[in-house]
Order: sequence, then C-alpha cells, then structure tokens
Amino acid sequence: MTQPVAKDAVDRLGTFQLAGEADGPALVFSQPLSFWGGIDAETGDIIDHSHPGLGKNVAGRILVMPSGRGSSSSSSVLAEAIRRGTAPAGILLERPDPILAVGAIVAEFLYDIHMPLVVCDIAGIVSADRIAVRVGEQGEAVIHKAQ
Repeated sequence: MTQPVAKDAVDRLGTFQLAGEADGPALVFSQPLSFWGGIDAETGDIIDHSHPGLGKNVAGRILVMPSGRGSSSSSSVLAEAIRRGTAPAGILLERPDPILAVGAIVAEFLYDIHMPLVVCDIAGIVSADRIAVRVGEQGEAVIHKAQ
C-alpha cells in the first residue's frame, strides 16, 4: 500500500531499468553495495563488514547509491529478498546496473512482485527522506522527494 507524499515535494526524472511504483524512507550510501555477501536475504540486513551500512536494514526502504557492486550472484540474492519481502521497495542508482536489473526482472517474472529500479540524479537525497517513485505520462520515472 502506497502512502501519499507531502505536497511540498521536489520532483526529479529518471530512467527505469525496471518500471514500477514504490515509496518509503530513503537509505542512502555513497558506496556501492553488493547483494551477494552484502545482504542477508532472510532479513534484509546489510552483512558486509566492509560497508558503512553494516547492520542497517534495506527492507521497505528506497535504496539510493551510485551503483551496484558485482558479483553476478547479486541477481539471485536480490530476487530471493524480493520474494521474501526483505528487499528494498525500490532502488535509485546514478549508473545502470544490469546485475540488479536481472534480479528484479526474475522476481517480477517468477513471483509477480514489482520493484522499481531507476537511474537518476541522486544528489541531495539523504537517508530518511520520504521518496516516492511513480511512472510518468511518457513512461519516465518520476521521483518525488518530500521536503
């Protein structure tokens, strides 16, 4: 169930790697995160001891970071987290990531669960900002950030 975003929202546009709608609090990292060895798919907890987000939980959040960080097995971990309901509600990236896209596509195909994956300008988004991702009139990603 989506919640309304404040009327004093700031909009930005992006490109969908996988279309969908989501909203939630942002969880922002300046470093990429690998889902393989970086996320516990059972809980959504970040378990990568070298990542500054160690111990934080991605479930239901809008994960914001420059890009994903390998391994190709990240696709299967993301798909499993989506199936379990422990994945981010959506992911915003500065650069496209085919590995994360495959995981989200597999989850959509196998489980009919949609998680938007968007490439956009992430500058100015900070953790705990309320973010909503919507599909625009032309099929573009519209990202609302409540002020």
